[in-house]
Amino acid sequence: MKYSYITPRKKSFFTKDFQLMFTFFNVTFLMLFITYIFLLFRSYQFDSRAQEIVLTKTETSQSIEKMELYTDKVTKEYLFAENIFTANSVLKDSITNLFDLVPNRITLSQAKLLENGLILYGITPNEDVYNFMLAAPLRSVFNRTYSSFYPAQNGWLRFVSTNYTDKEKEELNED
Repeated sequence: MKYSYITPRKKSFFTKDFQLMFTFFNVTFLMLFITYIFLLFRSYQFDSRAQEIVLTKTETSQSIEKMELYTDKVTKEYLFAENIFTANSVLKDSITNLFDLVPNRITLSQAKLLENGLILYGITPNEDVYNFMLAAPLRSVFNRTYSSFYPAQNGWLRFVSTNYTDKEKEELNED
C-alpha cells in the first residue's frame, strides 16, 4: 500500500544540516589545532629566547668580572705610577736641596745616592771650610757622617763624604 504520491527518496545520513555541522566542527578543530601549533611555536620561541638571555647574562657577568679585574689592575697601576711620581718629585726636591746645601766655595765632582745614604766627592779649599759649610748641614740630615780628605795638585783638598741614615731610628721617630 502506498500512501504517498511521490516516490520516496533515499535518506542519507549526510544531510545538509549534518554537512553544515560537520564543516563547523572541522573548522573549529582546525582553529584549535592551529592555535595549539601557534602556542607550541611561541613556547619554543620563548624557551630559546630565555636560553639566549641566560647565555647573554652569563657572558655579561663574565665581562663585568673581567672589567672589574681590569679596573683593579688599572687602579693599582695608577697608584704605582702615582707613588713613582711622588718618589721622583721627592727625589728631585732632595737633589735640589742637596745642591742648594753645597756652598759656592766647595765644588762637587760626583754624588751617589744610595738607598739609605749619600756619598759626595768633591774639592774644598781646606778642611775647616768643609766642616763649617757642608759637614754641619749634612750631620743635621744624616745619622752617620764620615769624611776623608786627601790633597789635590792645586793645594786644595779632595774629599769623600759618606753619609747614612739609620732606618731603625727613623721608624722609631715616626711612631
